[in-house]
Amino acid sequence: MLRSLFAGISGLRVNQTMLDVTGNNIANANTTGFKSSTTVFQDTLSQMMTGGTAANAERGGTNPVQIGLGVQIATTSTNFNQGSAQMTGRSTDLMLQGDGFFVVQRGNEQMYTRAGAFTFDETGTLVTNTGARVQGYGLDATGAPDYAAGLIDISLDAASLPTLTPPVVAPTELTSYTFGSDGTLRGVFSDGVQRDMARLASADFANVMGLEKIGETAFRASANSGAVQLGVPGEGGNGTVIAGALEMSNVELAAEFTNLILAQRGFQASSRVITTSDQVLEELVNIKR
Repeated sequence: MLRSLFAGISGLRVNQTMLDVTGNNIANANTTGFKSSTTVFQDTLSQMMTGGTAANAERGGTNPVQIGLGVQIATTSTNFNQGSAQMTGRSTDLMLQGDGFFVVQRGNEQMYTRAGAFTFDETGTLVTNTGARVQGYGLDATGAPDYAAGLIDISLDAASLPTLTPPVVAPTELTSYTFGSDGTLRGVFSDGVQRDMARLASADFANVMGLEKIGETAFRASANSGAVQLGVPGEGGNGTVIAGALEMSNVELAAEFTNLILAQRGFQASSRVITTSDQVLEELVNIKR
Protein backbone atom coordinates (compact mmCIF):
# COMPACT_ATOMS: atom_id res chain seq x y z
CA MET A 1 0.00 0.00 0.00
CA LEU A 2 1.26 3.50 -0.79
CA ARG A 3 2.96 5.35 2.08
CA SER A 4 1.47 8.60 0.78
CA LEU A 5 -2.03 7.31 1.52
CA PHE A 6 -1.31 6.99 5.24
CA ALA A 7 0.65 10.25 5.29
CA GLY A 8 -2.42 11.98 3.87
CA ILE A 9 -4.64 10.38 6.50
CA SER A 10 -2.35 11.64 9.28
CA GLY A 11 -2.52 15.10 7.73
CA LEU A 12 -6.32 15.01 7.84
CA ARG A 13 -6.26 14.07 11.52
CA VAL A 14 -3.87 16.79 12.70
CA ASN A 15 -5.49 19.53 10.65
CA GLN A 16 -8.88 18.49 12.03
CA THR A 17 -7.38 18.85 15.51
CA MET A 18 -6.09 22.29 14.58
CA LEU A 19 -9.60 23.22 13.45
CA ASP A 20 -10.98 21.95 16.78
CA VAL A 21 -8.51 24.01 18.82
CA THR A 22 -9.02 27.13 16.71
CA GLY A 23 -12.81 26.75 16.87
CA ASN A 24 -12.66 26.52 20.65
CA ASN A 25 -10.53 29.68 20.81
CA ILE A 26 -13.01 31.61 18.67
CA ALA A 27 -15.96 30.32 20.70
CA ASN A 28 -14.30 31.68 23.86
CA ALA A 29 -13.31 35.05 22.41
CA ASN A 30 -15.54 36.77 25.01
CA THR A 31 -14.97 34.38 27.92
CA THR A 32 -13.59 36.11 31.01
CA GLY A 33 -10.08 34.95 31.89
CA PHE A 34 -9.86 32.48 28.98
CA LYS A 35 -6.39 31.57 27.67
CA SER A 36 -6.11 30.56 24.03
CA SER A 37 -4.26 27.48 22.78
CA THR A 38 -2.16 26.78 19.72
CA THR A 39 -1.50 23.49 17.95
CA VAL A 40 2.08 22.39 17.27
CA PHE A 41 2.78 19.68 14.69
CA GLN A 42 5.74 17.32 14.39
CA ASP A 43 6.67 14.65 11.88
CA THR A 44 6.39 10.96 12.67
CA LEU A 45 9.03 8.29 12.12
CA SER A 46 10.86 8.23 8.77
CA GLN A 47 11.52 5.00 6.96
CA MET A 48 15.23 4.41 6.30
CA MET A 49 15.85 3.44 2.69
CA THR A 50 19.64 3.80 2.69
CA GLY A 51 21.84 4.64 5.63
CA GLY A 52 24.55 7.28 5.51
CA THR A 53 28.11 6.22 4.84
CA ALA A 54 31.44 7.74 5.82
CA ALA A 55 34.03 8.92 3.34
CA ASN A 56 37.00 6.66 2.55
CA ALA A 57 39.98 6.62 0.27
CA GLU A 58 37.91 5.54 -2.72
CA ARG A 59 34.82 7.78 -2.47
CA GLY A 60 33.14 10.49 -0.43
CA GLY A 61 30.46 10.04 2.19
CA THR A 62 26.77 9.71 1.35
CA ASN A 63 23.73 11.01 3.15
CA PRO A 64 20.93 8.77 4.41
CA VAL A 65 17.83 8.36 2.23
CA GLN A 66 14.64 8.51 4.31
CA ILE A 67 10.94 8.79 3.54
CA GLY A 68 8.63 10.47 6.04
CA LEU A 69 5.55 8.62 7.22
CA GLY A 70 3.27 11.53 8.09
CA VAL A 71 2.58 14.08 10.80
CA GLN A 72 1.31 14.05 14.38
CA ILE A 73 0.38 16.45 17.16
CA ALA A 74 3.38 17.52 19.26
CA THR A 75 1.43 19.59 21.78
CA THR A 76 -1.38 22.06 22.27
CA SER A 77 0.32 24.93 24.09
CA THR A 78 -1.62 27.48 26.15
CA ASN A 79 -0.97 31.19 25.72
CA PHE A 80 -0.87 32.82 29.18
CA ASN A 81 -0.34 36.39 27.96
CA GLN A 82 -2.32 39.04 29.82
CA GLY A 83 -5.81 39.70 28.53
CA SER A 84 -7.22 43.20 28.28
CA ALA A 85 -9.05 44.80 31.20
CA GLN A 86 -12.79 45.42 31.16
CA MET A 87 -13.96 47.86 33.80
CA THR A 88 -17.25 46.77 35.40
CA GLY A 89 -17.44 48.86 38.56
CA ARG A 90 -18.59 45.85 40.62
CA SER A 91 -16.61 45.62 43.84
CA THR A 92 -16.40 41.82 43.70
CA ASP A 93 -15.06 41.73 40.12
CA LEU A 94 -11.31 41.27 40.51
CA MET A 95 -8.48 41.15 37.99
CA LEU A 96 -4.87 40.07 38.44
CA GLN A 97 -2.47 42.46 36.73
CA GLY A 98 0.66 40.37 36.16
CA ASP A 99 1.52 36.78 37.03
CA GLY A 100 -0.43 34.44 39.25
CA PHE A 101 -3.84 32.84 39.65
CA PHE A 102 -6.73 33.16 42.07
CA VAL A 103 -7.10 30.08 44.27
CA VAL A 104 -10.57 28.53 44.53
CA GLN A 105 -11.85 25.42 46.29
CA ARG A 106 -14.55 23.11 44.94
CA GLY A 107 -15.20 20.21 47.28
CA ASN A 108 -11.80 18.68 48.01
CA GLU A 109 -10.20 19.99 44.84
CA GLN A 110 -8.07 23.12 44.70
CA MET A 111 -8.27 24.96 41.40
CA TYR A 112 -6.66 28.04 39.89
CA THR A 113 -8.25 30.68 37.68
CA ARG A 114 -7.73 34.08 36.11
CA ALA A 115 -11.47 34.69 35.87
CA GLY A 116 -12.29 37.03 38.75
CA ALA A 117 -16.06 37.37 38.31
CA PHE A 118 -16.79 36.69 41.98
CA THR A 119 -19.75 37.37 44.23
CA PHE A 120 -20.71 36.87 47.87
CA ASP A 121 -23.28 34.13 48.48
CA GLU A 122 -26.01 34.06 51.13
CA THR A 123 -23.50 33.04 53.82
CA GLY A 124 -21.19 35.96 53.00
CA THR A 125 -18.58 33.71 51.36
CA LEU A 126 -16.80 34.93 48.23
CA VAL A 127 -17.50 32.42 45.44
CA THR A 128 -17.15 32.01 41.68
CA ASN A 129 -20.14 31.90 39.34
CA THR A 130 -20.20 28.10 39.75
CA GLY A 131 -20.01 28.17 43.56
CA ALA A 132 -16.31 27.41 44.10
CA ARG A 133 -15.07 29.20 47.23
CA VAL A 134 -12.34 31.80 46.80
CA GLN A 135 -9.38 31.16 49.10
CA GLY A 136 -7.17 33.51 51.08
CA TYR A 137 -5.37 33.98 54.36
CA GLY A 138 -6.43 35.34 57.71
CA LEU A 139 -4.38 38.14 59.21
CA ASP A 140 -2.27 38.05 62.36
CA ALA A 141 -2.05 40.80 64.97
CA THR A 142 0.38 42.78 62.78
CA GLY A 143 -1.92 42.62 59.76
CA ALA A 144 0.36 40.21 57.88
CA PRO A 145 -1.01 37.06 56.20
CA ASP A 146 -1.17 34.15 58.64
CA TYR A 147 0.45 31.50 56.43
CA ALA A 148 0.79 29.08 59.34
CA ALA A 149 -3.00 28.80 59.68
CA GLY A 150 -3.36 27.80 56.02
CA LEU A 151 -5.95 28.85 53.48
CA ILE A 152 -9.41 29.98 54.53
CA ASP A 153 -12.62 30.97 52.73
CA ILE A 154 -12.85 34.71 52.07
CA SER A 155 -15.91 35.78 54.03
CA LEU A 156 -17.74 38.90 55.19
CA ASP A 157 -18.73 37.12 58.40
CA ALA A 158 -16.38 38.65 60.97
CA ALA A 159 -17.16 35.83 63.40
CA SER A 160 -15.77 33.25 60.95
CA LEU A 161 -12.48 35.08 60.49
CA PRO A 162 -9.47 35.21 62.81
CA THR A 163 -9.48 37.89 65.48
CA LEU A 164 -9.77 41.37 63.99
CA THR A 165 -7.79 44.35 65.23
CA PRO A 166 -9.40 46.13 66.96
CA PRO A 167 -11.93 43.40 67.83
CA VAL A 168 -15.55 43.69 66.77
CA VAL A 169 -17.94 44.03 69.69
CA ALA A 170 -21.70 43.53 69.23
CA PRO A 171 -23.81 45.25 68.04
CA THR A 172 -21.11 46.52 65.65
CA GLU A 173 -21.81 45.35 62.09
CA LEU A 174 -20.09 45.46 58.73
CA THR A 175 -21.47 48.28 56.58
CA SER A 176 -19.24 48.17 53.45
CA TYR A 177 -16.06 46.59 52.09
CA THR A 178 -13.34 47.07 49.47
CA PHE A 179 -10.50 45.03 47.97
CA GLY A 180 -7.06 46.61 47.85
CA SER A 181 -4.40 46.19 45.19
CA ASP A 182 -2.63 43.68 47.46
CA GLY A 183 -5.80 41.57 47.74
CA THR A 184 -6.70 42.76 51.23
CA LEU A 185 -10.41 42.71 52.09
CA ARG A 186 -11.03 45.80 54.19
CA GLY A 187 -14.32 46.23 56.00
CA VAL A 188 -15.94 49.43 57.25
CA PHE A 189 -17.94 48.78 60.41
CA SER A 190 -20.81 50.64 62.07
CA ASP A 191 -18.49 51.86 64.84
CA GLY A 192 -16.62 53.88 62.18
CA VAL A 193 -13.50 51.72 62.27
CA GLN A 194 -11.94 50.17 59.16
CA ARG A 195 -10.53 46.69 59.73
CA ASP A 196 -8.50 44.43 57.42
CA MET A 197 -10.43 41.14 57.43
CA ALA A 198 -8.49 38.77 55.13
CA ARG A 199 -6.18 38.71 52.14
CA LEU A 200 -6.66 36.90 48.85
CA ALA A 201 -4.28 34.07 48.03
CA SER A 202 -2.33 33.99 44.78
CA ALA A 203 -0.77 30.91 43.15
CA ASP A 204 2.09 30.48 40.73
CA PHE A 205 3.88 27.53 39.12
CA ALA A 206 7.34 26.81 37.79
CA ASN A 207 5.78 25.76 34.46
CA VAL A 208 2.35 27.30 33.87
CA MET A 209 2.28 25.68 30.42
CA GLY A 210 1.94 22.34 32.23
CA LEU A 211 -1.39 23.23 33.87
CA GLU A 212 -4.50 21.27 32.84
CA LYS A 213 -7.67 23.02 31.72
CA ILE A 214 -10.61 21.53 33.60
CA GLY A 215 -13.50 23.71 32.46
CA GLU A 216 -15.14 26.68 34.18
CA THR A 217 -12.10 28.70 33.01
CA ALA A 218 -10.02 26.97 35.68
CA PHE A 219 -6.83 24.94 35.82
CA ARG A 220 -5.39 22.20 37.99
CA ALA A 221 -1.77 21.28 38.68
CA SER A 222 -0.26 18.44 36.67
CA ALA A 223 2.87 16.33 36.89
CA ASN A 224 4.73 18.81 34.65
CA SER A 225 3.47 22.10 36.10
CA GLY A 226 5.46 21.76 39.30
CA ALA A 227 4.10 22.17 42.80
CA VAL A 228 1.88 25.16 43.49
CA GLN A 229 3.64 28.16 45.02
CA LEU A 230 1.13 29.93 47.23
CA GLY A 231 1.45 33.54 48.28
CA VAL A 232 -0.47 36.80 48.15
CA PRO A 233 -0.86 39.42 45.42
CA GLY A 234 1.89 42.00 45.21
CA GLU A 235 4.56 39.80 46.79
CA GLY A 236 7.04 37.25 45.47
CA GLY A 237 6.52 38.12 41.82
CA ASN A 238 2.74 37.77 41.98
CA GLY A 239 0.61 40.36 40.20
CA THR A 240 -1.54 42.97 41.86
CA VAL A 241 -5.33 43.10 42.11
CA ILE A 242 -7.52 45.56 40.24
CA ALA A 243 -10.96 45.78 41.84
CA GLY A 244 -13.98 46.55 39.68
CA ALA A 245 -12.39 45.02 36.56
CA LEU A 246 -12.22 41.67 34.76
CA GLU A 247 -9.50 40.17 32.60
CA MET A 248 -10.93 39.40 29.19
CA SER A 249 -9.99 36.54 26.88
CA ASN A 250 -6.58 36.84 25.20
CA VAL A 251 -7.88 35.35 21.94
CA GLU A 252 -6.80 37.38 18.90
CA LEU A 253 -9.52 36.89 16.31
CA ALA A 254 -7.37 37.99 13.37
CA ALA A 255 -4.78 35.33 14.19
CA GLU A 256 -7.46 32.70 14.76
CA PHE A 257 -9.12 33.35 11.40
CA THR A 258 -5.69 32.99 9.79
CA ASN A 259 -5.26 29.67 11.57
CA LEU A 260 -8.66 28.60 10.26
CA ILE A 261 -7.48 29.21 6.70
CA LEU A 262 -4.21 27.35 7.31
CA ALA A 263 -6.02 24.36 8.82
CA GLN A 264 -8.59 24.32 6.02
CA ARG A 265 -5.93 24.42 3.29
CA GLY A 266 -3.86 21.80 5.09
CA PHE A 267 -6.91 19.56 5.29
CA GLN A 268 -7.67 20.09 1.61
CA ALA A 269 -4.08 19.37 0.60
CA SER A 270 -4.00 16.17 2.65
CA SER A 271 -7.27 15.02 1.12
CA ARG A 272 -5.77 15.72 -2.31
CA VAL A 273 -2.84 13.44 -1.44
CA ILE A 274 -5.32 10.66 -0.63
CA THR A 275 -7.20 11.26 -3.88
CA THR A 276 -3.98 11.14 -5.91
CA SER A 277 -2.83 7.99 -4.11
CA ASP A 278 -6.18 6.40 -4.90
CA GLN A 279 -5.77 7.28 -8.57
CA VAL A 280 -2.32 5.66 -8.61
CA LEU A 281 -3.76 2.50 -7.07
CA GLU A 282 -6.53 2.54 -9.63
CA GLU A 283 -3.93 2.69 -12.42
CA LEU A 284 -2.18 -0.33 -10.91
CA VAL A 285 -5.46 -2.25 -10.87
CA ASN A 286 -6.09 -1.27 -14.48
CA ILE A 287 -2.70 -2.68 -15.50
CA LYS A 288 -4.00 -6.13 -14.50
CA ARG A 289 -6.92 -5.66 -16.88
